Amino acid sequence: MLTFILWCILLVLCWPIALDALLLYPIVWLLLLPFRLVGVAVEGVLKLVWAIVTFPARLLSSPGRI
Repeated sequence: MLTFILWCILLVLCWPIALDALLLYPIVWLLLLPFRLVGVAVEGVLKLVWAIVTFPARLLSSPGRI
């Protein structure tokens, strides 16, 4: 909501820049999409590595071990 209000203020103050921002937003979003996908993949790999590293400690601290 705050972004919309700021855009409305920009529209009143300088409408060409506001319209340019409105038209360029989808293009910028599409350009940044691969970086978001890489971020999700890297986060998944780091969580997997963390799970593998901490697995022995989780096994040793389990309450049901004999």
